[in-house]
Amino acid sequence: MEWLDLFAQIFGSAIRVSVPLLFACLAGLYSERAGVFDIGLEGKMLVGAFAAGTVAALTGSAWAGLIAAILASVFFALIHGFASITHRGNQIVSGVAINFIAAGLTAQLGETWFDIGGQTPQLPNDARFMGHAWPFAAELRGVPVIGQIYSQILSGQNILVYMAFLAVPITWWLLYRTRFGLRLRAVGENPAAVDTAGISVPAMRYAAVTCCGVLCGFGGAYLAIAQGASFIENMTAGKGFIALAALIFAKWRPIPAMWACLLFGVLEAVANRLQGVPITGIGEVPVQLMQAVPYILTVFLLAGFIGHAVAPKAGGVPYVKEK
Repeated sequence: MEWLDLFAQIFGSAIRVSVPLLFACLAGLYSERAGVFDIGLEGKMLVGAFAAGTVAALTGSAWAGLIAAILASVFFALIHGFASITHRGNQIVSGVAINFIAAGLTAQLGETWFDIGGQTPQLPNDARFMGHAWPFAAELRGVPVIGQIYSQILSGQNILVYMAFLAVPITWWLLYRTRFGLRLRAVGENPAAVDTAGISVPAMRYAAVTCCGVLCGFGGAYLAIAQGASFIENMTAGKGFIALAALIFAKWRPIPAMWACLLFGVLEAVANRLQGVPITGIGEVPVQLMQAVPYILTVFLLAGFIGHAVAPKAGGVPYVKEK
């Protein structure tokens, strides 16, 4: 049964690793489905992580840190909306600018406020979202298959992990079973038709980028006060860009997006597991190579191995109301 334990450990780790990717991927889904391309997911997660780490350190409350992360991320999302929706600026340039601003601002504020190398203070456990064991997890641990799944995969996760995966069916329901979702998708495909029906295109796009900001805030908070115990300079480490790759891989659909994020999570978990472990016939694989594996997969996927992925037709195109 050792292989079952190994599988449970790797998959449990993969779930935890995939959470920030899933939050960011769903965030991009809302924004891009409404026709607003957003490569600033990385920056919004970064400011969310910094806000969460800072406020949690000052207040001792993980929930206060989460709220701060959401507010900070939404603020940057609205900046992106103001530039690309109201002023019809280039959405790619705006997203790049947000990433640069977030990276520089968080590092500078961290160094100025705390003077510990751009980090925020280490958080005690009561100021973080910690995992909680489910009932009878210890007793069921020895039961083959079911016990491993229950005790090592489902049990022991923190609340943000469950919220991330709960966000998947909620997003599916909102997009495909509500009037809001129908309008949001229509704005990304044919904004002129939506405008003709008397629905405000800018309002719908602002709603979409706000949803994007909220979810990026969750992802940033998870990095700083759930998976980690403080904000660390540039701690997102490209996760926003991997989330974009997962979104394209999933062809802008929520449930495939979850599986794509889990794929990246499994790959990273396996890479972490194999660091420093000698492989027969190869020897010890360099740590740097194992750390690069998720990014290598991203390049391969974006190079065309995902088939034909059609983005929303109005994506990246500022809407100009006809007079």
